[in-house]
Amino acid sequence: MPDEVKLNANQFFSRNAGKVPEYESLVGVDALLVLIGDPAAEDEPDRKSTAFQIWLLGYEFPSTLLLIQRDKISFLCSAGKAKFLNQLDTPNSPLPIEILLQAKPKDPPTDSIAKLVTRLSTGKRIGTLTKEQHTGRLLDEWRAALEASEHKFDNVDISASLSACMAVKDAEELKLIRTSANLASVLLSSHFVPKLELILDRGSKTTHQQLADSIEARIGDGSKPDMKVFSKAKSPAEIDFTSVEFVYPPIIQSKSTTGGYDVKFSAMSTEDMMSHEGILLVAIGLKYKGYSANMARTFLVDAKKTEEQNYGLLLTLQTEALSKLKEGALCKEVYQHIISTVKAKSPELEKHLPKNFGWGMGLEFRDGSYVLSGKNARALKPGMVFNLVLSLTDIPGENGKLYSLLLTDTIKVGEEKGVCLTEGMKTFKDVLFSFNDDEVDSKSKSKANGNQDDVKPSKIKSGAAPELKGVKAGSKVLRAKTRGQHVDPETVTSTLARITAHQKELHAQRQEEGIARFAGEDSKDGREDGKGWKKFQSYKGDAGLPKEAESLRIFVDRKASTVILPVHGYAVPFHINTLKNASKSDEGEFTYLRINFQTPGQLAGKKEDTPFEDPNATFIRSVTYRSTDGHRFDTLCKQIQELKKEVNKREQERKAMADVIEQDSLVEIKGKRPPRLPEVFVRPATDGKRLPGDLEIHQNGLRYVSPLGQKIDLLFSNIKHLFFQPCDNEMLVIIHMHLKSPIMIGKKKTKDVQVYREASDVQFDETGNRKRKYRYGDEDEIELEQQERKRRQALNKEFKYFAEKIAEASDDRLEVDIPFSELAFEGVPFRTNVKLQPTTDCLIHLSDPPFLVVTLADIEIASLERVQFGLKQFDLAFIFKDFSRPPLHLNSIPSNQLDNVKEWLDSVEVPLAEGPVNLNWSNIMKNVNENPYEFFKEGGWSFLGGTGGEEGSDKSTESEESEFEAEGDEDLSSSSYGDSSDSGGSFASDDSGSDASGGGGSDSESGDDWDELERKAAKSDKKKAEDGRGHASDDDDSDRPKKKAPAGKSKKR
Repeated sequence: MPDEVKLNANQFFSRNAGKVPEYESLVGVDALLVLIGDPAAEDEPDRKSTAFQIWLLGYEFPSTLLLIQRDKISFLCSAGKAKFLNQLDTPNSPLPIEILLQAKPKDPPTDSIAKLVTRLSTGKRIGTLTKEQHTGRLLDEWRAALEASEHKFDNVDISASLSACMAVKDAEELKLIRTSANLASVLLSSHFVPKLELILDRGSKTTHQQLADSIEARIGDGSKPDMKVFSKAKSPAEIDFTSVEFVYPPIIQSKSTTGGYDVKFSAMSTEDMMSHEGILLVAIGLKYKGYSANMARTFLVDAKKTEEQNYGLLLTLQTEALSKLKEGALCKEVYQHIISTVKAKSPELEKHLPKNFGWGMGLEFRDGSYVLSGKNARALKPGMVFNLVLSLTDIPGENGKLYSLLLTDTIKVGEEKGVCLTEGMKTFKDVLFSFNDDEVDSKSKSKANGNQDDVKPSKIKSGAAPELKGVKAGSKVLRAKTRGQHVDPETVTSTLARITAHQKELHAQRQEEGIARFAGEDSKDGREDGKGWKKFQSYKGDAGLPKEAESLRIFVDRKASTVILPVHGYAVPFHINTLKNASKSDEGEFTYLRINFQTPGQLAGKKEDTPFEDPNATFIRSVTYRSTDGHRFDTLCKQIQELKKEVNKREQERKAMADVIEQDSLVEIKGKRPPRLPEVFVRPATDGKRLPGDLEIHQNGLRYVSPLGQKIDLLFSNIKHLFFQPCDNEMLVIIHMHLKSPIMIGKKKTKDVQVYREASDVQFDETGNRKRKYRYGDEDEIELEQQERKRRQALNKEFKYFAEKIAEASDDRLEVDIPFSELAFEGVPFRTNVKLQPTTDCLIHLSDPPFLVVTLADIEIASLERVQFGLKQFDLAFIFKDFSRPPLHLNSIPSNQLDNVKEWLDSVEVPLAEGPVNLNWSNIMKNVNENPYEFFKEGGWSFLGGTGGEEGSDKSTESEESEFEAEGDEDLSSSSYGDSSDSGGSFASDDSGSDASGGGGSDSESGDDWDELERKAAKSDKKKAEDGRGHASDDDDSDRPKKKAPAGKSKKR
């Protein structure tokens, strides 16, 4: 048992001392004796003695005897357990605690058992659990002592008495049961149902056991639960998943199950393949910290009319049962009311009902004392929890096969009616699946079957949208399969026409802006922007060389980042940045060390466009050394490679930190207390323990102060956007600052800083409020929900007011931007699927790091990709006006959001294009950056197609569009653009990139005169010479016509 076990003494005595009179009044015993032996096996049912012990102590103590008398409580256990039980013996204990120690197996016996027998001899009737059988050394010694005793006792079974004491759950127990019920509901609705839809939609083959294993794997051992599923639970951060376990393995059954349907919870999922039609039963039972919740559902796939009617009867029976599960009702009255309801509505189904309709539940999954049967006269009390099991078994179907229906929920008894703790997935619209509607023609169906009514009950159609062709009410998998299925066609047409007309204007505007912005820039200036030749100095002179250079041997100087090589009797230093790589090879008795240098004209690698001071100079491409000392060359090769990696890493870190700024000093408010938002957390978090701090407003910026004295200053001049995200349907209320230039917080570089406060109600549940502790029923829940809403409203008001104070203090340089939740859509900007919310000026995701803030004004164009019929998702790429900035990709956006995304982008004046495949944007932007002016002059973004390219009528535009389409298509070979290219795509090589920008205007040259052609050829030759390349490839490319292959002929590769 772990050392951190802490017993709740107040809970022990409140559940114990006050219950002793109740024990005596029920069974008339002199003492209660609870015996617990060795731990039970996993396949054994729950023991009431163990449940009673956990109910009192909060933990299970095997091999322990508990004796409860009117004047004393005694324990008999080992010394290790006594160390924990001593926590109950406090000066304020209502009853004295006596702890007797059992001797170890090798130690001489103690008189502890004899003392306990002596204490029992004061009474005659001893209450115990007579039906339970325990084993263990302690129990054997106890039985031997009783047989040797002269005093004989009358054992009385107290099972029903203990059940009565544990039946009514207090607030803490109800909280644990609600957690179990919520986890079971989320597991069913967020994992099983989507997986079932996918299986049925694709026609995938799977066994019942495989589907059950997938449910069980969502929790595993609790150390790594599937938070994609359980993030939808209530307050998932407060749940200890290591305390979650299954009551029984999940049960999946279909009509293909061997042996037919079995509605008992002892049934097992079989290895049979799951049927894709008919009745499907699923049952999930969970425990959280020992408290159970259970639910079971029936799903109907292409169901018959009678099957749906019978399932509707189960829903009616549950409603009637909930009305009877209230204070003062007897168990048998609930049973009789259900029976009478069936007799009144469908008397022929009475014989298919079970013998009982559920049982009490808590620490025991099944409490036999509170079974909802026709003979149980025990009364119900508020706070009791029942497993309500409604089923119809072995009903003959139309094909002669038997089927069963099952509906199970965890119910809390209320003052007026029962409350269902397991929610969702039981109405007709949730459980009915239909696949055959489009395959059967309505006219032929009416001829074959006559004028049959729609098989769906009226309950499905109430409040639903008008039924459209090919759509069946209640159909889950096929509902809204196509975008805009339930939208008025005229509305769609008018919206599309408006968007198309507006997009033409936006594309024309972008084209004009691009030409005006890059006018006057030539190819060379555009290509070499941001790059320059850099010198590397290893030593200032000969005196700086290390002593090892005198030996004229190869030496790696890590301090100077230099490799010293002997060349013709001289020690020549080479800075590591001039080296490309080093390799070692063995040939016979010699070992060769080859060192390659950075030189112009290299086509492979990231250094292909490295600028040089004089590209026409003579360069050494490599140098090779030979030696018989293979071990030394191996060491040198590793040293060179490690030094190269180290220098590259330092260079990358330097580039990453290049845009980090050092902010000016914060001017604090003097003479008065600054406006402050207290008790907020900050992200990125400061070093040390996670504690809430305060956000203060000063004269020229903000300051976050942690309790440990750490400070984060944000100047108004460096804040680009200020966001306030309310906690409506969110776990956090947030004020977020997006910066113009990144800053350092600790050792982290960040461009986003936010303060937040959790909006969870868990922090309010542990206050010891007397009303929460002792009141039960719906009024309590309604009051808690109202308080929760008020708290969220108060948080939103407080944070919004403070955000407005920040905007006011910034002299109107900032405005508070609030996301539009109704325009939100899901996507994957980084690695996880998140909720993306548009604001007035941005598209944001602020709930979890990494944060996303996209300024709409910075977007050049938006490209919708993978837009194809049949695909469930599409991608969105944002190309920014700063072409040196890499495009941003938002992947896996649901296709049903396509129209909404297009309408939103159009409304915020962002040009968009649409295509069926993903484009290689890194290579496309490389071509654009070669010569932006030439890019816009030859058509700009018209190569993307879509609305913006429809107005182009000149040949050059059409040719350029064709060229870019070919370059974005990975099916075209690189040989179309030059023999020297060795990559798979046309944008991958530097030759093709140069042709596309500087010399790729061959299609438009047909109208030029000879002088103009000669001038362009000379310009191209000059550029090739500067890059150290020959003219052959250029001539080949310029003379090769760029025509599409005729239809029916394959393109050469």
